[in-house]
Amino acid sequence: MKGAAKRFVVDWLEGLGRLAILARESLASLFLVRVAWRDFLYQLYFIGIKSQAVVIITGAFTGMVLAANTYFQFHKVKMDTATLAVVSVSMCDELGPVLTALMVAGRVGAAMAAELGTMKVTEQIDALRTLATHPVDYLVVPRLLASLVSLPLLTIESMAMGITSGYLVGVFLLGIDPAYLYHNMVTYTKGVDILIGLNKAFVFGGIIAIIGCYKGMTCGEGAEGVGRATTEAVVYASITILITNFFLTLTHNELLRLFVL
Repeated sequence: MKGAAKRFVVDWLEGLGRLAILARESLASLFLVRVAWRDFLYQLYFIGIKSQAVVIITGAFTGMVLAANTYFQFHKVKMDTATLAVVSVSMCDELGPVLTALMVAGRVGAAMAAELGTMKVTEQIDALRTLATHPVDYLVVPRLLASLVSLPLLTIESMAMGITSGYLVGVFLLGIDPAYLYHNMVTYTKGVDILIGLNKAFVFGGIIAIIGCYKGMTCGEGAEGVGRATTEAVVYASITILITNFFLTLTHNELLRLFVL
């Protein structure tokens, strides 16, 4: 039993090291502008534009549910008009970036792992090396850059849909005065709340791309290896996003408020 536990820890640390090396190589290539721009534009379309539907639906119904639940509690203490302020701050600080990242991780992270895993199994990645093309430059960097660009934009869309849907629910279903509802939202929602959300989205975009590409490029042989890599990419990316969100909330939140306010 001790040997199995030791083997698990060693394998986990080795994987973490390989992941860190891949992240370092990707960032180095990114800063040296070794980017396949045609692939970047395609990934921008695939990650950003084609993920809009799931982001819009998630953001809209999250805002609706949050508005309804907040109203049911605030109505007890006659604070109905503060409902949208809670929805707005929550969508900007936490729910917008986190839910967007989780949805994109499920859709895009799995696709990255499956695509690169299939290329590895069919030895296409080895063929790139024989053509003097670095796989990181050609495969990983366009996906990483597209994720870094797309996630903040998708998060803004999720924030806007959540706040708008919360406003519509508050006014037309719950009967809250629209003027006071909007005024309190503008009063209590600061620009720093949006910056915190965008900062988180930027970090989450990097996590999704790096983990998805890493799992694809290190998958096992055969269809079973590709399937396992796809599942692990989604699970590991989602868990890493949730853990990272906690530490970002503790650190970046206070730093941004210190320097912006």
